[in-house]
Amino acid sequence: MPKAGQPKIWKPGADHSVTIAEERGVRSLHIGGLAIQSAMRLSNPDGLELHYTRAMMSFMLFKPQPEEVLMVGLGGGSMAKFIHRRMAGTRVTVVEIRPEVVAAARSYFELPADDERLRVIVDDGARYVPEHPSGADVFLIDGFDDGVQPAALCSQGFYDSAFAALRPGGVLAVNFMAEDRRRDAMCARLEKSFAGRILLLEAADKVNVVVLALREGPGKITWSELRERGAQLQLRHGLPFDRMLISLRERNIGTARYLNIDPEAN
Repeated sequence: MPKAGQPKIWKPGADHSVTIAEERGVRSLHIGGLAIQSAMRLSNPDGLELHYTRAMMSFMLFKPQPEEVLMVGLGGGSMAKFIHRRMAGTRVTVVEIRPEVVAAARSYFELPADDERLRVIVDDGARYVPEHPSGADVFLIDGFDDGVQPAALCSQGFYDSAFAALRPGGVLAVNFMAEDRRRDAMCARLEKSFAGRILLLEAADKVNVVVLALREGPGKITWSELRERGAQLQLRHGLPFDRMLISLRERNIGTARYLNIDPEAN
């Protein structure tokens, strides 16, 4: 038994590459190392504990009521669970390469079983996505191994497939580590795949950066429109859309070639 004040630790699976730790009322998932891949507060299992998971929900500013959400990378299932339980009109498909991660999400993080609105597929996202074009309104990419994004999930070809996987008006959200030296190169690939229609948003703790990419969209987005939509979403979902909007405005005025937030529309 752990001593008082020490975290509880489980290592499910034969190779011990997946680790679950629990400390101060928060359970966390680690894959291949010490980096936290997912976290759940035991007193609020349906909430989004990590700042980056809240930032990923910024897709709702541009697609507030998607019918189909595709995800690559399950982790503990926080985002899939949040969407499944709070967005009744949305179906979620998650592609996760490791079966032991799926087992951990369901055994330790209260991810519900598959039903008509939630489906978890054990497969390689780099293979699955090119084979399923035009199937998603929103696509969330959150695939990591000990804090490193696999090369197959950030190549030019994969981002081209991500664009093709979206329906007209679709939105992509990609989670990056803020200090990843490859981030500028990956953003350049996203700009190429999405004709420059990308926006950057910092997570509140500044550890992660979320990049939003729009399949289609206006060359200019008015601040007043985003602010009004964000206020409505914050009331509905209890997420810090006010903070997200501040980051969007700070990071994106005049920074994108074909898309920017209009600073004159206050």
